Amino acid sequence: MSLDAAAVARIARLARIRVTEDEKTNLATELSQVMNWVDELQSVNTDGIEPMTSVVGARLKTRADIVDHSTDRDDILANAPEPMAGFFTVPKVVE
Repeated sequence: MSLDAAAVARIARLARIRVTEDEKTNLATELSQVMNWVDELQSVNTDGIEPMTSVVGARLKTRADIVDHSTDRDDILANAPEPMAGFFTVPKVVE
């Protein structure tokens, strides 16, 4: 796919990016190369290949979901500057 300066100007306008005339020519060449590379990737046969999120077959470490009451709420709120009715209070930031 080949892009010209007019296509780059339209893309820049849609993205709200200011682009000079010199940059339009350079960007047109670079974006055309990227689009050609994407077209080349489209021709790769991926039938029978499962999508993946990583090249490494790693799994996330998990832990048991156990309720633990090791910390008392009153101990935590003792560090709060102005606790109220068992909750942290924060200053109002929206008028």
